[in-house]
Amino acid sequence: MPAELTSTRNPRVKQLVALRRRRTRDELGVTLIDGYDEIRLALDAGVRPEAIYHCPAYDASDPGGLAGRVAAEVVLVSREVFAKISYRENPDGWLAVVPAPATKLSSLELPERPLLLVCEAVEKPGNLGAMLRTADAAGVAAVIGAGAVTDWGNPNLVRASRGTVFSMPVASAPTAAVVDWLAGRGIALVATSPDAEATLDRIDLTGPTAIAVGAESVGLSDELMAAAQHTVRIPMFGRVNSLNVSATAAIAVYEAVRQRTS
Repeated sequence: MPAELTSTRNPRVKQLVALRRRRTRDELGVTLIDGYDEIRLALDAGVRPEAIYHCPAYDASDPGGLAGRVAAEVVLVSREVFAKISYRENPDGWLAVVPAPATKLSSLELPERPLLLVCEAVEKPGNLGAMLRTADAAGVAAVIGAGAVTDWGNPNLVRASRGTVFSMPVASAPTAAVVDWLAGRGIALVATSPDAEATLDRIDLTGPTAIAVGAESVGLSDELMAAAQHTVRIPMFGRVNSLNVSATAAIAVYEAVRQRTS
């Protein structure tokens, strides 16, 4: 019978709450997945949880048989405990502790004609999560965080990505390292900028390509812009001159998909 956890003062509960802090996650090499569907997708991607916490008071069902699919410990918890350890506004009673995603450039395995998405200095979990979902849907080979170190294990990013951070290869490195890594593999760097002369559809995106997007407030760095083989813009017909970074990424990635499948 699974162990039961009913006290919010239990040291294990305190440790789970501490995993909301990046420093603790980095020290332990783990992160949290809060949500049944997100856990299921991570399992489908080969993730092996260290432990799963389930509160039957929220929902006693387990339609995908999560509890039986893993060798990890399954801990039943009270509603009070789950409310303490969950970081979602509307939890469904399922939470897992899993190894943090691998984030080294050297860990990426690329196909012959890869399409990559590079996100420079993008830190908001919601934007990163949305881009991961787009990348997963479009068949992007990997998503790379450049510049400021991206926290791929942020529980809010995990949630925003619907768990695709575990099915989509990701990496993080300083901008200079990313530029050198792409050049060493013959991957063309395409930078997006509202000031570019060429529009996205005028550039050939069918070869090995990395599309780079930056935070809306600052855009891409001079270092990355100087290294790009192409600089492109998305045509804008309204009063604003740029889109949210996740929208830019989605349009650019699907233009590459259109070219590759037409």
